[in-house]
Amino acid sequence: MTMKTIFTKTYVTVMDWQRTLLYRDGILVQTLEPGRHRYDAKRCTLVTVDIRPRVLQVLGQELLTADGLSLRASFAADWVVTDPVAFTTAAQSAEVVLYGAVQEVARDLVAARTLDELIVDRALLGSGTATVAAAVERLGIRVDAVRAKDLMLPGELRKAALETVLARERGRAELERARAEAAALRSLANTAKLLTDNPVLLRLRTLQVAATPGAKVVLDSRENV
Repeated sequence: MTMKTIFTKTYVTVMDWQRTLLYRDGILVQTLEPGRHRYDAKRCTLVTVDIRPRVLQVLGQELLTADGLSLRASFAADWVVTDPVAFTTAAQSAEVVLYGAVQEVARDLVAARTLDELIVDRALLGSGTATVAAAVERLGIRVDAVRAKDLMLPGELRKAALETVLARERGRAELERARAEAAALRSLANTAKLLTDNPVLLRLRTLQVAATPGAKVVLDSRENV
């Protein structure tokens, strides 16, 4: 008796932003490109991978700075799948591995800087892109950027930082006020010296004031006006 193998033909449509891995009897046969494809549904398994750019959020990490202070930081990683086969086979969950790599790099970056340095220039926390990219390259992932989104200080540190900023701004205001007063005094001193050296100017100024409506000028009897 001749046995006939019955094939169940099914169609699948792969979108432009997808790549679909076709497995037959558990063995990878090919990667399906965008378009409509026919396959044997009884023997084949499909694994679809999205190759559009993605953003991984690593939120609320408790980290220690170089001067031993604690802060909470959130990071984001821009990444994209470049090799669907490696992405699905090199690790049980490539995204979990990526998450761990960002965590580790974030911890190292914060530990290498003082709190003041991080507050002044948050871009210092964006220098770990190459390290993260190297850690997940074998997973068929390309990491385009790793950046810090938020830095959150504990309540006491926030209060201390605010007081420092206020003190600095008050100091600047006092300095500007002192500069203005010094400039005014210099101007008065220059004017006094000018009038002392040129009495005629004082008389002319007196006449100008006297010509102003409503102005009262009291003359010193010792002066010859």
